[in-house]
Amino acid sequence: MKQQNTINIERTTKETAIKLALNPQGSQQLAIETGVGFLDHMLTALASHARWDLSIQVKGDLEVDDHHSVEDVAIVLGQAIKQVWRANNQLQRFGQRLMPMDEALIMCAVDLSGRPYYVGELSFTREMIGGIATEMFEHFFYTLAVNAEMTLHIKPMYFRNNHHLIEGCFKALAYAMKEALTPIAGSPSTKGSL
Repeated sequence: MKQQNTINIERTTKETAIKLALNPQGSQQLAIETGVGFLDHMLTALASHARWDLSIQVKGDLEVDDHHSVEDVAIVLGQAIKQVWRANNQLQRFGQRLMPMDEALIMCAVDLSGRPYYVGELSFTREMIGGIATEMFEHFFYTLAVNAEMTLHIKPMYFRNNHHLIEGCFKALAYAMKEALTPIAGSPSTKGSL
């Protein structure tokens, strides 16, 4: 992983130990091991489509349940995203994507503004998918938005398959983030800075 643009974060609690390295201008070098296979799959989709280098190593209390690992990954990834955009005042700032994932269609919009807010309308027809409680995906996006200090909207337009819904959300977020983190000339705010 290229070192010059890489954000490194380590976070250890009684519930999880996480090491993360994020380079948003990477070449899709990925090493993701959360202990939750479906979360690894979604984070791989996010990082790959955003064209990030991402390494996440997690040791969590999965013998309890998935909550702490999923939540703490969102905390650390959000903190890394915040460091990326706070370090550069010449980014697009806004990003959006309407993402088809087979029969599912998902809208995602982000604003790297310093104003954390999450609006999501995720509802599922299953309680679990890939070993994760589906309610944790709404919590993941909320926690990510708060820790990245960004505004995040995710709205499924329609879907039939829960896997496609969740994967579409992560891929839509990837392209919205890729757009928001695009370098520009000048400030992305009429105030001159965020």
